[in-house]
Amino acid sequence: MFPFRKLHAQCSFFLLKPCQNPRLQSTKSATKFAGKATLKEAQAALLEYLHSTRSLNFLDADNMCRNSPSFIQDLLAKTHSHTPHVNTKRSISRYLRYHPINEFEPFFESAGLSPSEYAPLLPSHMIYLNDDVVLMENHKALCNFGVPRTKMGRVFKLAPQVFRYKPGILISKLQEYENLGVSRKTLINVVASNPCILVGGVDFDFVKVFEMLKSVIGKDCDWIGEHLLINKGCCNWRVMFHVLTLLSRVFNEKQLGDLITSSPGLIFEESGGCALSLIGFLLKFGLSVNRVCVMLHEFPEIRIVKFLSNLRLCFLFLTEIEMEASEIGRILQSHCLVLGSFTIKRTITLLTNLNVGKKRLCKVVKDDPLVMKSWALGRRIEPLVNSYLECESKALKKEFMLSLGYEENSKAMNESIKLFRGRGAELQERLDFIVNAGLDYEVVCKMIRESPRILSQTTDRINMKIESLVNEGYAMSDLASFPSFLSYSAQRVKLRFSMYNWLKKHGAAEAGLALSTIIACSDKAFEKMYVNRHPSGLQVWRDLKAQISSMA
Repeated sequence: MFPFRKLHAQCSFFLLKPCQNPRLQSTKSATKFAGKATLKEAQAALLEYLHSTRSLNFLDADNMCRNSPSFIQDLLAKTHSHTPHVNTKRSISRYLRYHPINEFEPFFESAGLSPSEYAPLLPSHMIYLNDDVVLMENHKALCNFGVPRTKMGRVFKLAPQVFRYKPGILISKLQEYENLGVSRKTLINVVASNPCILVGGVDFDFVKVFEMLKSVIGKDCDWIGEHLLINKGCCNWRVMFHVLTLLSRVFNEKQLGDLITSSPGLIFEESGGCALSLIGFLLKFGLSVNRVCVMLHEFPEIRIVKFLSNLRLCFLFLTEIEMEASEIGRILQSHCLVLGSFTIKRTITLLTNLNVGKKRLCKVVKDDPLVMKSWALGRRIEPLVNSYLECESKALKKEFMLSLGYEENSKAMNESIKLFRGRGAELQERLDFIVNAGLDYEVVCKMIRESPRILSQTTDRINMKIESLVNEGYAMSDLASFPSFLSYSAQRVKLRFSMYNWLKKHGAAEAGLALSTIIACSDKAFEKMYVNRHPSGLQVWRDLKAQISSMA
């Protein structure tokens, strides 16, 4: 009998939905969305392998499993591609049985390093941790001393030679610091954040800094380690000691303790180098020592390096707007705390957005230095309020527009004012010039209302265009019917009249064409309607255009 049940079972496999069919699930989706249960199974399988099979210390193996997420995800991806239908723990156990891993990868990652950071540290000739006896002995020594396994990343990164010491040397170095009075808790925090004190001989500058901090703060300095993490590299304890010595000359112990507690970045950022640069910068611009001390006590909640950078940007801005050195010094002396608390925009950006020149901007800053705070990055900048002369000119323009018959503050009036170029006092002068050329005052007012741009030109340009109009045989009444004539460029007017005269001479255009007909249309339309009427017209048009352009 035909095995129908078996056939049905085989066919049902192909009837599964994509989400139900394991063969259609990608490795990427399977690992990307791995749940907590899957991760726990993977960690358990890896722990069993590292501790039971590879005989690693249980605490080391457990730390490697719990704190190496990138390695676990890669392992899940690899095992899923080999055995996709098997339980996660069994799948990983089977994979590890035949595919040995590089144990240094989860070891370094669990110490706090990212894959890109630990890649240069991977040995080229071994993959098993127990093969590097010296490394594991020194690692064990630090762990037994109290340094957390998850915080040894900076030790590997900044002082890898620590893990190449012969047996007993590392412990002896740590004991030397303890014998000099450094508490074990402080030493653990400092080693985890600044392991360079274990390189070479005893760093007596570190011991001096520790003793000074302990004396001025009045308690143990267990908190030193967390502030040392500000620096990417090793701390320069000698520079830090110099900064503390300098500050101790102007502050008593209580004041210095309060200062360090409120602004620890003064001595910890770049080992105090930023504080030295800031003090030197302020002294250079004339601040007294007492004024610097007051400024340090009132220091805002901002990193020293950022504060110094902001001050330098403000100094650069004041220099670029060509302010006098004495004025720059005065502003920095009186407003250094404010200027260092924000980042000012670039000079070219301010000049553009404020719509001012350097001279006026310089005057604005002199009158009120605190206005610079409104020009900080991230803030919207509005153009500066017009000066007295600009306000007066705008008032004269309004008065002039009212005399032409505009309604006060109407839309037409405001739009026309924007079209006028020049000062308000010049508008009446240009109107009078057109009236004196032979037109009635009311007619000229009507012309201006129809085409406000005609008053945006100087009287010399207006005179030149009127003369060319009269020389071509047109009357001033023609100008009244086409006031926009005065808005066109002199080159356009000359080119059109020259071509029109040539066409009339050769019988290709009738005399007496309206002024707007000759001037207002585009070049393309003029060519089509008039220039192409004569066989040589296009060539003459091009020659005239080149000749007039070269004379401009």
